[in-house]
Amino acid sequence: MHQRTPEGSGEPARRFAFEQLRLAILRGDLAPGQRMHEPDFSERLGVTRGSVRAAMIDLAADGLVERVHNRGTRVRVYSLDEAVAITECRMALEGLCAARAASLATDTQVAELVDLGEEMAAAAAAQSFERYAGLNRQLHNRLIDVSRQRSAAEMLDRLNSQLARHHYRLALLPGRPQQSLDEHLAVIAAVRAGNPQAAEAAARAHLLSVAQALRRLSADAAPTPYPHPVQERYPYDHPAPR
Repeated sequence: MHQRTPEGSGEPARRFAFEQLRLAILRGDLAPGQRMHEPDFSERLGVTRGSVRAAMIDLAADGLVERVHNRGTRVRVYSLDEAVAITECRMALEGLCAARAASLATDTQVAELVDLGEEMAAAAAAQSFERYAGLNRQLHNRLIDVSRQRSAAEMLDRLNSQLARHHYRLALLPGRPQQSLDEHLAVIAAVRAGNPQAAEAAARAHLLSVAQALRRLSADAAPTPYPHPVQERYPYDHPAPR
């Protein structure tokens, strides 16, 4: 058990708990539907139960957890239909960001995007899907950064965090990584050419492809394996920041 200090409460502790719990949900350390016990997180994170409770309220506002009557808080479960609807929202926002990136990207930024594309191609060729997924996120985030669309960035951050589980399942579909790679390279090529219309069309085509792939996933498929439960594999064996 961690020794509590004054730093284990207040705004810094709330923010710390929020960031750590959010990361755990996105990584799959906390699986969809898993109950979240305040005392356990309070002890492991070295913050007060009040800080954990406040962090869970923020997580609920972001759609990552939900309160269940008489059962406490659990990690939010998103259905495939909900995932498709969220992806359709992403389509509009990421299309906008891609178009803006094509108009605003500097030569240095274009070179960074091209390098990311080459790294993604190498990861796909090596069937290193975990690395590919990480580079995929980097590319999407970099395009959003280059677009300078802060409002879109905030909305996309929330939307993407709600789809972590389904992104993992998509990566396991036969042929999906190569299809995804081709779609991302098309976006990069359009940004490199400075063509906003083509960049937007490529980004929207990519998200349309994601939505179609989600629809192909069977709702009755066997559950996706997740890492060991939080009691066995917990990434927070360190106290709140001093």
